Amino acid sequence: MKTAVIVALTLAGLIPAGGLLFFGKQSLTTVVVPPMEFIAENVVILVIDGPRYTETFGAENMKYIPNFRDSLLPQATFFEDFSNNGSTFTNAGHASITTGRYQKVENSGLEAPKYPSIFQYYMRQRKRNYNDAWIITSKGKLDILANSTYDGWTNQDMARTWCGPEGEGYGYGNDPYTMEITDSIIKNFHPRLLLVNLLEVDVNGHGKNWEGYIKGIQSTDQQALQLWNMIQSDPIYKDKTALFITNDHGRHCDGHKDGFVSHGGGCKCCRKISLVALGPDFKKGRVVSEPYELIDIAATAAEILGINMSLSKGRFMTDLVFDKE
Repeated sequence: MKTAVIVALTLAGLIPAGGLLFFGKQSLTTVVVPPMEFIAENVVILVIDGPRYTETFGAENMKYIPNFRDSLLPQATFFEDFSNNGSTFTNAGHASITTGRYQKVENSGLEAPKYPSIFQYYMRQRKRNYNDAWIITSKGKLDILANSTYDGWTNQDMARTWCGPEGEGYGYGNDPYTMEITDSIIKNFHPRLLLVNLLEVDVNGHGKNWEGYIKGIQSTDQQALQLWNMIQSDPIYKDKTALFITNDHGRHCDGHKDGFVSHGGGCKCCRKISLVALGPDFKKGRVVSEPYELIDIAATAAEILGINMSLSKGRFMTDLVFDKE
């Protein structure tokens, strides 16, 4: 069996004094940001696989996600205009999160991302030990996130993985056990960088099981709070960890193709997702209306960790740490 861990990244980085290049949807702009040291020393990314926004933060009173509404959002910055502007399938969506690049990736788990991931940059540039970067996923096929087909990066500087029911890189596990593995790896290894994937929402959607789909949203709402409580109850992680909670894609809108059952393509409900960010450097109780997108997560985590992702096209999410003038 493989071992697993959460995305905990050593956040000792500075934002470059010369400013950051922000790649927006329409144009390339330069935003000058003063040098900044981050309190966070670890980064964790939780990906809740495939809920529609209409059943999560867009539902009346957020009725299916009370833990987000009542416990997490008051401590967090919430991005209400957050999108996947690339391929809206599972493997490609996760690859966008980890590489900061939109790309087509074969969805069966037989093809690695084209670009190196934040895990590979981190391990190479920071020369971390074997247990400092982990990928833990309920879906076995996401084992591919540790690797890249880019020249000079294939099979190099890879994170450790626990993907699937036994951590062997195939099959579908269950989310409660994935959370147990996550808890164990945090306690035993305290990785600096961790990504966790939960599958229940997506699997029940594809199974045409509306009740199971809603139950999955309710379950992952509980598990998101569980993960934050794990972080805040650990003396090494407490008040030193940035947690990003997002989705890889949404699902088709009602009336489009088969509705909530499937995803993939450019419909607005497949593209619209959510981002909740918690951590010692981030604003609490803030709602950001400026558009951001999936590839911005890697760019922001890289700045926190003090690493240079030279092939990333994302931008640092300034609304997390700076007030509007």
